[in-house]
Amino acid sequence: MIKILDPHFAERVSASFARQNAMDLIQATLPVIEHGRTEIHLPHWAGVEQQHGFVHGGVVGMIADSAAGYAAMTMVLATDSVLTVEYKMNLVAPADGEKLIARGRVVRPGKTLIITQAEVFAVKDGRETLCALMQQTIMVMHGKTEK
Repeated sequence: MIKILDPHFAERVSASFARQNAMDLIQATLPVIEHGRTEIHLPHWAGVEQQHGFVHGGVVGMIADSAAGYAAMTMVLATDSVLTVEYKMNLVAPADGEKLIARGRVVRPGKTLIITQAEVFAVKDGRETLCALMQQTIMVMHGKTEK
């Protein structure tokens, strides 16, 4: 079991998400915040579509990056913040559904680097289809809180 460094991680992550204008712009929400795991939900609407009517791959990347990054944030001290330094994503199916769910999780926590993964699912008629896989490296910014 991994020690919880900040017992108020959920409130801190929620407040950070509320300050992220990009997530507000695309109408994303953060309904799940657990130690080492988060979910971002995104409704499918015209403003996030590409030319074929699917959710744009860049938007899929946005929610995968944020879901995994916030999963990492649940595992650091309240005096620290996190920053993505690298990710690799495979788009494995069109992001076609009423909504997308990005599930981020910590694979390996570390003092300086945290390795995370995210899976993004398109939900259509109540059925989830995997549309993207991402692996990410997060840098812990010790002693530096967010603005």
